[in-house]
Order: sequence, then C-alpha cells, then structure tokens
Amino acid sequence: MLHTAYAEAVRGESEGGIPIGAALFLRDGTLLGTGHNQRVQRDDPSLHAETDAFRNAGRRRHYGDCVMVTTLSPCWYCSGLVRQFNIGAVVIGESTNFHGGHDWLADLGVEVTVLDDQPCTDLLSAFITRHPDLWNEDIGL
Repeated sequence: MLHTAYAEAVRGESEGGIPIGAALFLRDGTLLGTGHNQRVQRDDPSLHAETDAFRNAGRRRHYGDCVMVTTLSPCWYCSGLVRQFNIGAVVIGESTNFHGGHDWLADLGVEVTVLDDQPCTDLLSAFITRHPDLWNEDIGL
C-alpha cells in the first residue's frame, strides 16, 4: 500500500510540487483513491495529499474500515480529516522530516503504524534541502 502513496509523492514532485503522497484503501487492500500534495500546482493551500486521496476516493457512508496510507506523518489539518471521518487506521511512511498529529490520532483510538521507510524519508529530505522556503510554507512556518 505504501508503494501506491510513494508513487503519488514522486508524481507530485515531477509536477513541481511537494513530494507527499497518500492513498485511501479498504482494510482488505481495495484501493479507493490516491492523491498527492498539490498546493503549488493548483495554488490551493488546502490540497494536501491526504485530502486529495480522500476526495478522489468518493463518498462513503462510513470510513472505519478504511486505511489512510501516507508517505509523511499527517499534519494537524489532515489528522483532523482522519478524526472527522473516523478513518480506522493510518499507515505512515515516515515521521523523521515532520512529526504531525499521529500521536493524537493514536490516543483517540486510531490504529497508527509508522514504517520509518527510508525511500520516503530520503525523497522528502532531498526536497527540503533544495526548497526550504517552499517546505516551510507548507508546514506553516
């Protein structure tokens, strides 16, 4: 599942954006939707990877049987999306470059798995080195 989110991150970077990707799956592995951070490409500060994947997944009555897979620990905005819609689990590629709201989600009973995936860490780390101002804008600094 992380491979799908990672491919989205690479796609986002190839479009000139921030390399963060996400995908929403059912627990059985059925892919519902994918997305990537498009804040730069669409000039939309709310278009984070998780929100893009969520929007692309389409409407469902319940999300408890869903897993949000993301290449980076979700920010407070995206953590709020997981909480608001009661997404049952979050799989995170890495939290080295940014430690978002995943501890809060775990405290609320969301199943959280941090993989410490080196390719995810390296992809974003290289981007931050090349584009520190854009990265700081993305995380609200």
